[in-house]
Amino acid sequence: MESKKSNPVKSILTIVISLACAGFFLWLALKGLDFKVIQKSLAKANYLWVLFAACFGVAAYWFRAIRWNLMLEPMGHSISNSNSLWSLSFGYLMNLTIPRSGEVARATALYGVEKVPVDKSFGTIILERVVDLVCMVVFLGLTLIFKLNAILSFYNFVIEKKGEKQEFVPNFFERQMIKIGVHDFDSFYFYLKLAIVFVILIGLILFYKYKKDQLIAFGKGIVQGLTSIFKLKQKGKFILYTLGIWISYYFAAYLVCFALPETSNFTFADGFLIIVVGTLGMMIPASGGIGAFNLAMKYGFMALFISMGKNGELGGEIGLTYSFISLPMQIVIMLVMGLISIPMLAKARSKMVANKED
Repeated sequence: MESKKSNPVKSILTIVISLACAGFFLWLALKGLDFKVIQKSLAKANYLWVLFAACFGVAAYWFRAIRWNLMLEPMGHSISNSNSLWSLSFGYLMNLTIPRSGEVARATALYGVEKVPVDKSFGTIILERVVDLVCMVVFLGLTLIFKLNAILSFYNFVIEKKGEKQEFVPNFFERQMIKIGVHDFDSFYFYLKLAIVFVILIGLILFYKYKKDQLIAFGKGIVQGLTSIFKLKQKGKFILYTLGIWISYYFAAYLVCFALPETSNFTFADGFLIIVVGTLGMMIPASGGIGAFNLAMKYGFMALFISMGKNGELGGEIGLTYSFISLPMQIVIMLVMGLISIPMLAKARSKMVANKED
C-alpha cells in the first residue's frame, strides 16, 4: 500500500486549532481560580495512589492490544502482542500532537511491522470505538442510577446562577460584530450555522466526486473490519478483555481520588460520574485533552460536592486539583509508552525485512 503524503498546511492548521481549543477551555476552567487552594491540595496529595492508578492505565494498553489481535484474527492476520501494543502506543503518542490522528498512525504503524492492510485494521479501530461507546453508555447508565442527584443538583445550581445574570455582556467576537452593525445575534448565529452546514455539504460532495474510487475501496476495507466481530473465534476472551480495559480505566480514574484528602471518602458510585465526565472531556479535540478535561473535572466535582451539601466552588477547585494530577499522569503514560514504541517498532520492522531477505 502506498503511503499518502501528509499535507503540512492541514497538519499545522489542525495543531493550531487544537491548541486554541485547549487554551480556550483551560481559560474557562481557570477563570476566577484561587491558585493557593490548588497549591495546598497538591502539596497534601499522596502520590503513591497516583502510581497505583498509573499501573491500571498501563494495563488498559495491554488489554486493548490483545483484544485488537482477536479482532484481526478473523481476517487472516495473526500478529504478535508486542507489535500490537507498540503500534497502539505509537497511535496514542500521535494523538498528543494532532488530535484524532492516532487511529491512522496506529494502523499505519501496524502495517509497517505486520503488513496488515491499513483499511482493514482501521475498520477494527472504528469497531473498537463502537464497543467503547457501548461501554461508555453502560457507565452513563450506572451514573444515572447512582448519581442522578448530583447531576440534578448541578443543573439546579447552573439555573440559579443564570437567573442572577440579567445584563447581556457581549464577548470579544460579538463586540466586533456590533461595530459593523450586527445587533440581532439570535438571527446572526442561526444563519451562521446554516452557512457552515452548507459549506460542509459542498465540501463533502466535492470530496466524494474527486475521491470516489478511493473512498469505495477504503469503505470496503472498513466494512470488513467492522464485520470481524461477528466472526470472532474467541468471543468470550473479547468480552473479558473489553471488561479489563474499562475496569482499568475506572480504577485509573477512581484511585486518584484517594490521593487527595478532600476526595478520599468518594464512593464507587462517585467514580462512575468521574469516569463519564472525564471521558466526555477527553472527546473534545483539544491537544492531549488539556483544558477540556480540566473543565470537565471542575464541573463534575462541583456536582458531587453540591450533592453532598458541600460548597460547589470548593468542589470546582478540588476538581481542578484532581485534573492537574490525573491528566499529567495520562500524558506521561502516553509519552513513555509512545517514545518506547518508536525504537521497538523500528526493531520489529528491521527484523521483518531481514527475515524476507533470508
